[in-house]
Amino acid sequence: MLYRRFGRTELQMPVFSCGGMRYQYKWQDLPQQEVPLNNQANLETTIRRALEVGINHIETARGYGSSEMQLGQILPKLPREQLIVQTKVSPKADPQVFATEFAKSLAYLQLDYVDLLGLHGINNAEILEYCIRPGGCLDVAKQLQSQGKVRFIGFSTHGATDSIIQTINTNEFDYVNLHWYYINQENWAAIEAANRHDMGVFIISPADKGGKLYNPPEKLVQLCTPLSPMLFNDLFCLSHSQVQTLSIGAAKPSDFDEHLKTLELLDHASSILPTILARLEAEAIATLGEDWFKTWHVGLPKYHQTPGDVNIPRILWLRNLVVAYDLFDYAKMRYNLLGNGGHWFPGRKADQVDKLDLRQCLSQSPHADKIPHLLREAHEMLGGQEVQRLSGS
Repeated sequence: MLYRRFGRTELQMPVFSCGGMRYQYKWQDLPQQEVPLNNQANLETTIRRALEVGINHIETARGYGSSEMQLGQILPKLPREQLIVQTKVSPKADPQVFATEFAKSLAYLQLDYVDLLGLHGINNAEILEYCIRPGGCLDVAKQLQSQGKVRFIGFSTHGATDSIIQTINTNEFDYVNLHWYYINQENWAAIEAANRHDMGVFIISPADKGGKLYNPPEKLVQLCTPLSPMLFNDLFCLSHSQVQTLSIGAAKPSDFDEHLKTLELLDHASSILPTILARLEAEAIATLGEDWFKTWHVGLPKYHQTPGDVNIPRILWLRNLVVAYDLFDYAKMRYNLLGNGGHWFPGRKADQVDKLDLRQCLSQSPHADKIPHLLREAHEMLGGQEVQRLSGS
């Protein structure tokens, strides 16, 4: 395993983390005796496999249902000083609710402390205010830190890049969990900001949120050859030294295997990646048109600046992924989360676009005339059954 310094925490973080979002039994709390023996055995075998290959960072959250409780059946059996345990708790308007939720986390994990506590989902200004106002959730987290129950404090986010940078620039956090991978590089400026503040950088679920790469379309497989799309994406992310770790949301022990192949390629990334990157860009230009590929995002309004809260940038981005790379299943899943995930997936779909006057909000876009048609096309392509977030936190 390769380890990187996790910012000012000074922790030596493995470049892959064992995320706890996929192997739990339920998305709700439940008594341990209701967990099937085979499910618990699979979880414990997955954890032991992670440690066997040097992945000693175990990451979970209060919002991951039975994950913490099930981890609590094995973590106390392992050498505590060799583990980096992280959980996440969502900020609340009432900081005492946040404190109570953290107490549940620690009790379920059956640990005296966690190495990393993430304030889960600082996705907008309101939630940031819950954290940083006097007596808010961050003050509670710092009290827990002074009591020895938390070593380092960070935050996770699905927010817009400017919102993430605003949170980073408070200089109150030791690390950040955020989204960034080949198909979505918007948050690079946030990663640079985190580096300026010497914060650790943890990439959320690159295999899943980076395109459902465990089940890639054949077109993407061909474009990424000789690597698998998952291996390409891992190598792309880790070839940037500003990134310290990628989360592997393992559901079973073998889920680590493909990711681990990245380790032997990292020293050769500069000779491997350019050919694949050029091929992916060439295909996007060929299918989308060079002008659109280079300028589609220019002058687009934020969802809250758009009639009907239509999330135009997100919808056009998803359409691009389908046209260029056949990422239909991924795009359909993400599209149908719009309007159903609160601040985690803000804005709405384009189902009402024919009833809206978008001229003013698109006045700064060089593609204003054709965007309404493309939004209708995207909805026809991707619209379907509404999708709910896996976690309700």
